[in-house]
Parts: sequence; C-alpha cells; structure tokens
Amino acid sequence: MAIIVTFDLPGAGQELYDAVIARVTDGQGFTQFADLGNPGLVSHAAGPVDGGFRVTEVWESAEALETHAKTFGPILADLGHADVQPTIIPAHNVVVR
Repeated sequence: MAIIVTFDLPGAGQELYDAVIARVTDGQGFTQFADLGNPGLVSHAAGPVDGGFRVTEVWESAEALETHAKTFGPILADLGHADVQPTIIPAHNVVVR
C-alpha cells in the first residue's frame, strides 16, 4: 500500500535539505528518481514553510521507505537532526503525470 510521508524540519532551511541531498546522492543532486538509488519513491516535493522546511513524499510501501531511511536517517543524525520523526499516512489516491 502506498504511503504519504511528511518531514517537517523546524528551524531548518534549504541548506539542510541541500546538504542531505548532496550526501544521499554522492554530490550528484536529485533531479530524477534514479538519483536516489532506492526504488519505491513515487513523488517528492520540498520547500520552505513558516519556521522551517518541509519534505513530502509518496512511497510505494512502508518497506520501501524503511529501506531508504537506512541511508538518509544516519545523514540527518550526522547533521544534527536525529530527532526528526515523519508523519506517515496511508495513501487513498495517488495521481502522477
């Protein structure tokens, strides 16, 4: 079952996001799903919100997210954001272009 995942990063900005992406992709950047190297990502959007930064993703399954979390979780921790807990809800409908 697809899931919707939202990461709220209070007090963080685009700099943290860019640092995580750089490390997850070995500095290659993230412009296509293949850049992550972990299958299962359906959509990804990130941007500033009042007081922080938000990332919202749709994953094919909780297992796919868990696999990816093994990569980005330690990176977030290393950058001082080990306490980030995403909000995860089941997706009722997912439409992509």
